[in-house]
Amino acid sequence: MKEIISTTKAPAAIGPYSQAVKLGNMIFTSGMLPIVPETGKFAEGDVQAQTRQVLSNLKVLLESAGSSLEKVVKTTVFIKDMNDFPRINDVYADFFASEQPARSCVEVARLPKDAQLEIEVIAYI
Repeated sequence: MKEIISTTKAPAAIGPYSQAVKLGNMIFTSGMLPIVPETGKFAEGDVQAQTRQVLSNLKVLLESAGSSLEKVVKTTVFIKDMNDFPRINDVYADFFASEQPARSCVEVARLPKDAQLEIEVIAYI
């Protein structure tokens, strides 16, 4: 049975979609932007600060669903500029230090709210 996952500790959806969906023992998140939940604004700073915010948001979202970053099996990273890839990787490696999930990373023309990056994950419980 499908269950909608929602928490105020992560940014609210900015459209007609859910923050995440739980199906059986799997969690599928929507793309997460670098929004600070308390302010509704982007995290200040460079792409590394924004990457840290995105991954922190995903962490609390997964935890609210009974999962964790350690249980992520797949990530998809959307970035505005492939030149930022090494800097994003540096922060990403801090959050996924061992048993890294599978990952796709693509450069896109534009992201919602003109974000520099967006990340979605699939995890288990």
